[in-house]
Amino acid sequence: MEGEGSIHVQVDELQRMRLSETISIGTTMFEPRGLSSIDKLDSNNSTANSVSSTTSAPEKKLTLFALQLAVLEKAATGLGTLGFIWATVVLLGGFAITLEKTDFWFITIILVVEGTRIFSRSHELEWQHQATWSITENHHHQYVSTDTTPTRTRTRMWVSSDVPLLPYAKWFFLSRHVSRLLYWLQLLSATACVVLSLIKLVKHDYGEVAKGDTDKRNRKSALSIFYALALSEALLFLMEKAYWEWQVSYCKLLEEVNKECELGPSGMVSTRRLFYDAYSRCVNGSIFDGLKMDMVGFSMDLLASNSPDEQLIGARILRQFSISERFCDDTLQKIGIDISMVERLVEMLNWTDFKDEEIRLSAAEILSKLAGKKQNSLRIAGIPGAMESISSLLQTNRSVIPAADEIGEKKLVFDHQNYGFWTFNHLGLLILKKLARDLDNCGKIGNTRGLLPKIIDFTHAEEWLLKSENVTPSQVLTLKRSLQLVKMLASTVGTTGKHLRREIAEIVFTISNIRDILRHGEKHPLLQKLCIEILTSLALEEDATERIGGTGGVLKELFNIFFKHNIPENQKHVKIVAGEALAMLALESKSNCHRILKLKVLEKLAEALKDPLLRVNAARILRNLCTYSGSEWFIQLKGVTTAAPIILRAIMSEDNKIQEVMIGLAANVFRYMTSHESSIVFEEAGITEAELANKLVQILKKYQYPPTKIPRIRRFVIELAIWMMKDKAENIETFKGLGMEEVLEGVLETTSELESFNVFSGTVGLNRHTLTTQSLVEMALKLMEDS
Repeated sequence: MEGEGSIHVQVDELQRMRLSETISIGTTMFEPRGLSSIDKLDSNNSTANSVSSTTSAPEKKLTLFALQLAVLEKAATGLGTLGFIWATVVLLGGFAITLEKTDFWFITIILVVEGTRIFSRSHELEWQHQATWSITENHHHQYVSTDTTPTRTRTRMWVSSDVPLLPYAKWFFLSRHVSRLLYWLQLLSATACVVLSLIKLVKHDYGEVAKGDTDKRNRKSALSIFYALALSEALLFLMEKAYWEWQVSYCKLLEEVNKECELGPSGMVSTRRLFYDAYSRCVNGSIFDGLKMDMVGFSMDLLASNSPDEQLIGARILRQFSISERFCDDTLQKIGIDISMVERLVEMLNWTDFKDEEIRLSAAEILSKLAGKKQNSLRIAGIPGAMESISSLLQTNRSVIPAADEIGEKKLVFDHQNYGFWTFNHLGLLILKKLARDLDNCGKIGNTRGLLPKIIDFTHAEEWLLKSENVTPSQVLTLKRSLQLVKMLASTVGTTGKHLRREIAEIVFTISNIRDILRHGEKHPLLQKLCIEILTSLALEEDATERIGGTGGVLKELFNIFFKHNIPENQKHVKIVAGEALAMLALESKSNCHRILKLKVLEKLAEALKDPLLRVNAARILRNLCTYSGSEWFIQLKGVTTAAPIILRAIMSEDNKIQEVMIGLAANVFRYMTSHESSIVFEEAGITEAELANKLVQILKKYQYPPTKIPRIRRFVIELAIWMMKDKAENIETFKGLGMEEVLEGVLETTSELESFNVFSGTVGLNRHTLTTQSLVEMALKLMEDS
């Protein structure tokens, strides 16, 4: 975005960060819900993950190679130790005076050379570790654009790779070069040992032994054994080095493993460090110790260290393994069960220093993957201060205004123009979105100070952003993620959901931001759908319903979407959810019903009853208008009676949801007609009242228990039957002849709380009907009794 700093985000990264969208219109507020679509998605992911095959770890090649080298190294060291003991105890101890001068000096030189090699070997691994620091720095911040690469400086401590060991010849004696020096020193020592031993073994000249000289009779054998031991040790060591060079330099084993681990060029540091550690463990302990190492455990150890360079190496590995399809399951499982590691990652979210950008980014991306599993999301949210740490990723604030009669302007805080703020915004919203799948986590999000207003600020979109053809994917992604998160929070069930809906609705920008997207977001139907679903959820609260209706243009924009013509097939779901939102906003809200009637949409709603896509929600809206508008709008609502024939034909020919809403609408529409007018409607529809009565009795017989998909159908049938019996006395006899009394007695035995509510939040009923189903049954039975 211009004026807001560069965004170093690759297109493929944004694609990775996106979550697939699912469109589900089968379950609404008007029926109880079991497993949510989000939970189903999570379950599907878990199932897919559980059946995926575990990929073999490429680093096994390195640990096996380290073991093989350690076997050769320990064999050589064992022979060297034996040779040293043989030389000091047997030769120099037993034959020191009788040795030839050449043998004495050869033995001495070999011992000094071998001592030098052993000393060099014991310290080489340490220096090899130190040598990797320079490599780390060379690749540091490779993720960030190279023209702005910061320098990691330590003002109070030395970088170990830059320590000058001597005051003079500093370049030569830098610690990063000592490892190479020790390596060549060992090769020279071993080569000298081979040459000296071979000279003596080939010449076999150990001096003459005088006849009868018992002190020298075993000298020749002792010297041959020593030179053989020295030669064997040196050859084993050279064999080890040759095997090392073959695998590392010629076969490129480190590069091969690095490529299979998908770590990229900078990953060579990680791969080399793992190999050195595994080899060091095999040499210094049991030869099998190195086999216990793996790349994930190694990187977790590095991440937990106090060294910034080690933290960076560990963060790079874990990030790459977390986003890799091959390794993500095992990696996330291992991280998830280590609570200290999860705490470490959460802590790193607070590292806002520019130099720590890559580590912070890696930690955020790992947590975004980790939060995809429910058990892991609970662990993350359970860490003290976790929500505050995640909130720190969202870079938006409002200026502090001391006056109480105004609100500070929204501003983005950029301490460094090239810091990847938008990437952190995406990841912060993604983590919160995944955490919000759990009810308790939703409560924690709502209780975190300042977090909800931050989220709502991200739902704001300028008109140009919604209408422009040249919008960056990151800008739309931020808007979409924030809307998805608000939707999840607003649709939370129970007392937690009630509290969240109240908190969201009380933020003064929530509804106006949604209104702007509805008004200008024609090119983004998915965003409009999310906005409408948020309004539908908020409408569960009476106060929020009034706020939505009282915000100028919201109802009008919803009707514009609901009645919109000529839209693509894949966007029709937006019209459906718009109808559901309008039905919810009109439910038990007299003021909203008046606002809708002032928009003069009754005629369009009546026409919409003919449209298969719109008729269910059009019927719901009309029923709520007829039920809750009040007597002062009687004349205007009388116009709905023109749709009565359509309603009757739908009751007779349709079933399930359409039949339910049409019966519910009929029970209210017929109240606006006289007996004579209703007779004309039946004639126009080509249906007799006896046929309708028979249909209603058959419906009650069909649904002996209230179904969850159409929980109010029996109630609406009884309401319509009561109107028919009140309208014409002969209808009472018709119902009696059809066995209505027995059927109603059966309904009395099977009434349920399920039938007592207009809408549901999960499995919790909301907006209880004034009259219970039992009261309606008793009313109908009394009408038949009194006749």
